[in-house]
Amino acid sequence: MGPTVTEAAQALAAGRLVVYPTDTLLGLGAKATDRTAVERVGRAKGRSSRQVVSIAVSSAEEVEAWAELSIESRAWARRHLPGPYTLLVRPTPRARQTFGPSILAPGGRLGVRLPNHPVARELARRIGPLTATSANLHGRPPCRSVSDAQRELGAAVAVYLPAVPKPSGSPSVVIDLSGDRPAVVPRG
Repeated sequence: MGPTVTEAAQALAAGRLVVYPTDTLLGLGAKATDRTAVERVGRAKGRSSRQVVSIAVSSAEEVEAWAELSIESRAWARRHLPGPYTLLVRPTPRARQTFGPSILAPGGRLGVRLPNHPVARELARRIGPLTATSANLHGRPPCRSVSDAQRELGAAVAVYLPAVPKPSGSPSVVIDLSGDRPAVVPRG
């Protein structure tokens, strides 16, 4: 038997990193409100602290606590979430006060996920928003298994949760909800 969600939540609360399953890929998680922990994510991945990461939340109501949404964007989110999407949103004043520069993009947008995976949502419910970036070294393909993530990230991660149910293996679709109408952001 592998580590439990309780052990992972305790590690996150202590500022440590966790690999956790989502509906899309394995995620590398830190408590998103802990700036030092978020910096650890960048170091573990070997990437610049200027590259922002998204957050994962536990509910549609929590999305709305961090995102300023138009009526149409709110309706889109309510129809499609939880699901395999990263939403680019205008942050609320609370989000601008809470999250550091590793979470908020220079243009002022915030990436938010509400994964359709019970483990990811339970972690976010227990500790608040957590980072939602793929569990791999920067510039390398996403890890397809927990053992691949362990080989790449090693001791930088305190807890590797079992990938049950298994993620799809495809990255999330990015939807820009920062304007009046939802728009798919092309990959590139």
